[in-house]
Amino acid sequence: MFDRHGAAAALGSLVLVGSSMVWAPHVQAHGPVHQESVLCTGSSTSTYEPPLTLLPRQTRVQTRASYACAVAPGRTVPATGYLEGKSPAASCVTVNSPRVGEVVHYADGKQSSITYDSSTSIRIAGVLVVRLSGRVVEGRGEGLAAHRTVAALPGELPTSCLLSGLRGSSGEAQLEIRP
Repeated sequence: MFDRHGAAAALGSLVLVGSSMVWAPHVQAHGPVHQESVLCTGSSTSTYEPPLTLLPRQTRVQTRASYACAVAPGRTVPATGYLEGKSPAASCVTVNSPRVGEVVHYADGKQSSITYDSSTSIRIAGVLVVRLSGRVVEGRGEGLAAHRTVAALPGELPTSCLLSGLRGSSGEAQLEIRP
């Protein structure tokens, strides 16, 4: 039997594994494309200002991520990510951030600047699953599609939605940069 964090970890792992099955290096009939596809997995922590309540309202979302990124066959580097954006109508039920940016700093000195222009979110058994889609606008993977999926648990009890609001969440994240 799982406790609350065990269930969230299991659900998050399932979401991340399922979405990673579609990721594979891009190959054409004439050989590999020399674009930098990247697959990152790790942890993600978000804060909400003002805190999330049951009533939707504009909310500033800041997220810090710690990744392990496969940047080439057999080559993985640590990386950190920082996201910031506004959700026009965030609540304890959904966090929808149609315009958000992420900067990923890789341990090998490179970086990726990503602009996400669409998002979907759903809450399943207390776990918030958010998928962001966009493009790398500068740096490693420039011009490639970027998809970020996170399965997160609130930092407080769900009853906080009725009182002071949820101030943050944390969970497992996956970032895919590919053609």
